[in-house]
Amino acid sequence: MPALVQIDSAPLPVRLHIGGEAFDTGSGGFHDHLYPALAAKTSRIPLAGAAETDAAVLAAHKAFAGWRATLPAQRRDVLQRLAVLVREHAPEFGRLGAIDNGTPAAFAAFGAHIAADWISYYAGWADRIEGRVNSTVTENGELGYTLSEPYGVIGLIIKWNGPLIFQGMKGAPALAAGNTVVVKPSEMTPYSGELFMKLAVEAGIPAGVINMIPGNAEAGAALVRHPLVEKISFTGGPATARKILAACAEAIKPAVLELGGKSANLIFNDADLDAACAFGVDGSIGMMSGQGCAFPTRMLVQRGVYEEVVDRALARAAQIKVGDPFAPDTTSGPVINEAALHRILGMIERAKADGSGRLLAGGNRLGGDLANGYFIEPTVFVDVHPDSALAQEEVFGPVLAITPFEDEDEAVAIANNTQYGLSAYIQSRSLSRTLRVAERLKSGVVLANGSQNIQPNRPFGGLGLSGFGREGGKEGLDEFIRTKTVGIRLPPES
Repeated sequence: MPALVQIDSAPLPVRLHIGGEAFDTGSGGFHDHLYPALAAKTSRIPLAGAAETDAAVLAAHKAFAGWRATLPAQRRDVLQRLAVLVREHAPEFGRLGAIDNGTPAAFAAFGAHIAADWISYYAGWADRIEGRVNSTVTENGELGYTLSEPYGVIGLIIKWNGPLIFQGMKGAPALAAGNTVVVKPSEMTPYSGELFMKLAVEAGIPAGVINMIPGNAEAGAALVRHPLVEKISFTGGPATARKILAACAEAIKPAVLELGGKSANLIFNDADLDAACAFGVDGSIGMMSGQGCAFPTRMLVQRGVYEEVVDRALARAAQIKVGDPFAPDTTSGPVINEAALHRILGMIERAKADGSGRLLAGGNRLGGDLANGYFIEPTVFVDVHPDSALAQEEVFGPVLAITPFEDEDEAVAIANNTQYGLSAYIQSRSLSRTLRVAERLKSGVVLANGSQNIQPNRPFGGLGLSGFGREGGKEGLDEFIRTKTVGIRLPPES
């Protein structure tokens, strides 16, 4: 394989962006960013603390009146320009995304197009937000109507595995609705956010409308608790979500939570096995090294095709090219950091020891030219017991669990046997079965036969440990709008 690309210096200077100004330091100190493919330092990232968080919220609050008063068509046009710029800079986002978190550059560039799609979609909603007349009672001389109003300042806390895509999923609808935002990205993925801020200014988004403050836990807590922040949108894990909810509860502050998943992929006897296995393997342990909340990490297979699917899955896993994120043939990169590496390997070892299933592929850290980075082999367990830790706990790494089932009832029972409920997948040529099973699955999203997740026109979100609220579609816009009712008693006619 080609030698790994050496990252000798910061690919882009990262700053705190507050009210149109950029700051090289923050009271949260610094974070040494490591390129995951080499565990090599790229630069020191300034971190916001409570002081910078307060300044960012105040800047967003100050900018809110002007942004809200901006004609909806003007907000639409500015966001459309931003979408165009993000799309035009997809190759650079690909480069920065690879350095950020080790995602193969080609896929990170594709992520820029996904983000642009979301921004463009919500730009189209900006001048379509409306209220309605809900009563006209001429006999009593009263008129009633509703107004759809923005909240004000929205706090966005985004995860490291898709920092640019989350800007589109969360920021675009908030801005289209007339809100201003304070974004706290992960300090582990700073570079794509820096370029995004540059393009936002170029697109014409006014100072203070978007504020971006990479920060530590103190900054996140300060953002959630700030009295001028009207709502929180968070993507991450249940443990952090509980802390956010506890803080929001003190002020009765609403939140949107997009959390983890343990998504089941149901493969029935009549499925297109080539397509089903490619989707199930690539989408669970190939793409992003398995570091995705909605990935089909539990493959449930009907007995009649179980052995054939296992063979095909193993063959497909063997084709995944793990390596240099900048190599054009790489399909899977490293996991995000050393802590994740050891956590995932520890889960694999426990699954081997407790008999959760039989390990048939992978399970080890990769060595050789990849020894310095955080690389794990694509890993496949079969005959996984539905109640085991491997089937119940989110791995967030390249580990696939395969479990057999007899019939629809057992498939649905196993699929629903989890505290998560983000996504579920069905592979079957029978439309009636697909409709029947989709209705029975406990999941916020059900997709069949390769239908793709995270589409801007479709609501995305979960239930249970997967959170609540929706991103995507009109529902995603409505998360950032609140309804005001107005009733007017008309003066008597003279």
